[in-house]
This record gives sequence, C-alpha cells and structure tokens, in this order.
Amino acid sequence: MNCYEHTLVIKSDLSESDIKKLYDKYSNIITNNSGKIVKSEDWGLRPLSYQIKKSKKGFYYHIKFEGNGEIVDELENTGNIDASLLRFLTVKVLKHDTNTNYFESSNANYFEKKES
Repeated sequence: MNCYEHTLVIKSDLSESDIKKLYDKYSNIITNNSGKIVKSEDWGLRPLSYQIKKSKKGFYYHIKFEGNGEIVDELENTGNIDASLLRFLTVKVLKHDTNTNYFESSNANYFEKKES
C-alpha cells in the first residue's frame, strides 16, 4: 500500500454539522475502498492567501492514509463534484510524519519568515 496525504479546503459558510458530514464522507471513501486512515487533523478556519470562489477563509482538514490509486481517483472524482469544497490536494508521500502537527501553537513560528 502507498502512503498519501489528502487536504481539503471547505467553504467557511457551512455549519458545523455540514462540515462533520464532509469529514465523514471523505473518511468513508478511504475506509470503504480498503484504505487505512493513519491520522486525520482538523486545522480549523484559516485565511486563504487569495480569494477562491468569493471566499477569503476556509476550513482545512488533512487526512494521512494508506491505500491504492483507486482511492485517490475516487477522492478526486468526489472532490470535483462537491460544491462545498474550495480546493483539495492529494499527495503521495514516502513515509507519514505522524509526530509533527504543523498548526499547533508550539509550532506557530514554523511558517513565519525569519527576519535577518
């Protein structure tokens, strides 16, 4: 099985129950197609770098999973149809990094530019 990371950017105007349904929908696609979810992270509401479909913010959800290419095809086909998504990205990785959570407060300075 290959290792993948799938990130969703969801419209900010959805209710919590709708967002939870989306999380479950994409998690079920992975598990129903013989995939294994290694870790899932809710990154919360974050500002976008630029407007996407008239939205300035989006809810980020990140899933690390193991599976085959058919799961990726199914995730991307569903993502192309889903009107609740602003963007999605699936990346094949060599190994999962389950120890680091990049959006916790302890790593807040990780993405900031260092001034010289």
